[in-house]
Amino acid sequence: MTIDQHIEELHAEVRNAETIEARRALEAELDMVKAEREVIWAELDGRIEAKPPF
Repeated sequence: MTIDQHIEELHAEVRNAETIEARRALEAELDMVKAEREVIWAELDGRIEAKPPF
């Protein structure tokens, strides 16, 4: 599964969440996955280095 597919699945799960607690947990996971995707894109674009500074 690609990261974009994972994001789409999480969007669907958020829409269908049965409780507000479940929805909030899914939204938090969705935010984390989106942030991870941004880091991957930044590494690929050369905006950040993938290696640690030490």
